[in-house]
Amino acid sequence: MRILILVDCYFPIYKSGAKQIHDLGAEFLRHGHEVTVLTTTHEISHDLEVSMQRGVCVARVRTPQIKGASNLRRGFNEIRISALVWRKAGGFLSKHPADLIVFYSPTIFLGALVSRLKAMWHCRSYLILRDIFPEWALNAGVLKRGLTYRFFRKKEIEQYGAADIIGVQSEGDLEYFGRNFGLGRFRLEVLLNWTKLDESNPPKTEFRLRLGLVNRIVFFFGGNIGIAQDIDNLIRLAASLAGDSRIFFLIVGEGSEARRLEATIAERRLPNIRRLPPIEQREYISMVSEFDVGLISLDRRLKNHNIPGKLLSYFYSEIPVLASINAGSDLFALLEGNQAGICVANGDDEGLRAAALQLASDRDLRQRMGRNGRLLLEEKFTVESAAQQIMQHLPRPVLSLVPRVLLPAVKEPVTS
Repeated sequence: MRILILVDCYFPIYKSGAKQIHDLGAEFLRHGHEVTVLTTTHEISHDLEVSMQRGVCVARVRTPQIKGASNLRRGFNEIRISALVWRKAGGFLSKHPADLIVFYSPTIFLGALVSRLKAMWHCRSYLILRDIFPEWALNAGVLKRGLTYRFFRKKEIEQYGAADIIGVQSEGDLEYFGRNFGLGRFRLEVLLNWTKLDESNPPKTEFRLRLGLVNRIVFFFGGNIGIAQDIDNLIRLAASLAGDSRIFFLIVGEGSEARRLEATIAERRLPNIRRLPPIEQREYISMVSEFDVGLISLDRRLKNHNIPGKLLSYFYSEIPVLASINAGSDLFALLEGNQAGICVANGDDEGLRAAALQLASDRDLRQRMGRNGRLLLEEKFTVESAAQQIMQHLPRPVLSLVPRVLLPAVKEPVTS
């Protein structure tokens, strides 16, 4: 079986989505499938660069910068993804047909490319939907109802129409589709986020020692620092606990709000919060395990259901979660129902401060919640279960040819 995975960022980009797609591709390969990952980047010198990385064919297409660009420039460049990929990699794709296309959102601009490839190859497609855009941007005040919103909405629907199956993050997302599109318009299922359960030979790190945090209770936030993450929420929490010398807030990541975060920390002279740039993925996993509590922050105005990728790194490292999130989020039931963390509605600053103090003061509680998170990860969020779920949608006659005996696990790819 030949599987093409389309994603807008891939290793060595330090994004949770890039890591998830790498793990998924390796799992497909482990089941005996031929796997090609096609991704975009502005950091190569040729229009198309193709390499084999431990059995996975990785095709990188040169595009203008998208991640890290200004909102206006990012939007202009991202709109052209389907056309640019076809112009620069159409010949390669014509010679390398697939039986299944798996494409990942964000971005919403791969729909036209997927529809073209499906018509050419007569294959099926599976959309992994992790970001309901432009809905979240409208809710967060980034967009207003107007021409721009309607254009993005059209592209969103075009993307959904290109998918035979859409895998959403939660039951709440199914309700969103029912309200907005009707239950029968698209074929939907819940596809939970995933990760490997055993990262082979993780590097030894000493960030706690290097950062002078040996005797501190460290609340750790890792990943994208954007509008949806509401950095002011994190700043208010740190400021409210600035007088407690036990507690420190460490934020590791990049995004549109990263510079403002640093400027605000400096302006308010907050001594208990620091931001660091992203680090290599395997080093990141070791880093998380050194600290005490994993932080999640989501804008209170959001109405969709987001299960951030960073959550799985917290579960993996057996640290409890403190989540300040939009009311009604599925995270309330997931974390508190499994006693893996504490959730507080964003805006309840006093409640969030009290929860942080509770976790900082009770080591047994942190350990118990951390173990529960790890058990939840092993039960529901494995790459094996995600791959098996997607592979159920492979064409039946071809699926029967896939060996039942699994091949040896694929080691980490060598990336440049």
